[in-house]
Amino acid sequence: MDGRGEMGGQGEIRCGVSAEGMARAWLSGVCEPGDEAAWRLVARLGAEGTVAAIRRGRVPDGSGVTEKKLTGWRARAESFDLDGVLFLGEKVGGRILCPGDPGWPTTLDQLGESAPLMLWVRGRGDLRQLCLRSVAVVGARAASPYGRRIAAELGAELAERGWTVVSGGALGIDGEAHRGALAADGVTVAVLANGVDVPYPPRHEGLFAEMARTGLLVSEWPLASHPTRPRFLVRNRVIAALTKGTVVVEADLRSGALNTAHRARDLGRHLMAFPGPVTSVMSRGCHGLLRAVPPAARLVTCTDDVIEEVGLIGEGLDRPDGTPVLPRDHLDPDSRAVLEAVPAAPAGAPTHAIAASAAVDLSTARSRLSLLAATGFIDRTRTGWRLRPTPGPPSPPQNPPRPRTSPEPAPPAGPPS
Repeated sequence: MDGRGEMGGQGEIRCGVSAEGMARAWLSGVCEPGDEAAWRLVARLGAEGTVAAIRRGRVPDGSGVTEKKLTGWRARAESFDLDGVLFLGEKVGGRILCPGDPGWPTTLDQLGESAPLMLWVRGRGDLRQLCLRSVAVVGARAASPYGRRIAAELGAELAERGWTVVSGGALGIDGEAHRGALAADGVTVAVLANGVDVPYPPRHEGLFAEMARTGLLVSEWPLASHPTRPRFLVRNRVIAALTKGTVVVEADLRSGALNTAHRARDLGRHLMAFPGPVTSVMSRGCHGLLRAVPPAARLVTCTDDVIEEVGLIGEGLDRPDGTPVLPRDHLDPDSRAVLEAVPAAPAGAPTHAIAASAAVDLSTARSRLSLLAATGFIDRTRTGWRLRPTPGPPSPPQNPPRPRTSPEPAPPAGPPS
């Protein structure tokens, strides 16, 4: 492929990039990201073969690429200046990231035929490593003071706990989450619907510059690309796929944040939502997620709730706010169900009765009962299992002996009244 822009072996925009990387960079400017027909063509022909087919104006039969779509691709190819894009990339410190590169987040592959062909990245961080422990924080652009405060505090506290905050760089909730993470000297990633060199919204130019120094700006669109309404919805799937879970802080019923939420749920990610004032229209989206049957999202009210959902087992349970944490809080769901079914009566209950009450099979009941006994929750009796009595404070004796004391001396006689 012609062009003075050559890229480094690690995907950096400099000399030595593979032909495959150059081809994917060209395709990012010719085929709109998220186009499943383009993905299938690359899967069949490879990136270089797809470029050649588009340039020839002929694609294999059965590829699913219509004549109209192919014509559109060829028209965009006429005006797309890859050399100019690569030159801009060198100036702003951008780089290309392709599937198979060391920094490529493999969670993106779960998007199937809508997975990105490549990413344009600006910043020094390793995207894959940063996203191993990450949370998406999303919400309304027209956020209320309540939502802005929640987003900023959540971004800062997640960063303080070593989590990467991912959002979309928009006004409102997105921006506050990014700022909160930066204020805590944490790392935050913005997934944009435009080129990583385009400050959109313009008010966030300074924010994006700081993020490029300490975090990452990520986009599927080449440099100099400007956002359109459909592109915001397309990029939402990347936010959902990159992270362990998505938190919706505040959203109206038509908010794009709900699109990210549905993407996260479809991918099997943790989905959480903050409740808000019932008098605010910006609470309706979150409340709708929470009121769904079954609930589409888990209700969260603080950072510990979020980490409890997305973190390792037990993470987030030791709360600094003074909330008591009981030993049973660390048990898995089956163990808790079995423990609830064990009676406190001295005679106890047999294993089969406990299994039926806990709605688990006999094998699960046996293994959980053994575990609960070993960890001191229950005791075995002649007829089954019972809760281990909880020691309480010692009871006072029924008839405490009166202390022996010497008789009090009589008060001295005073003057007669």
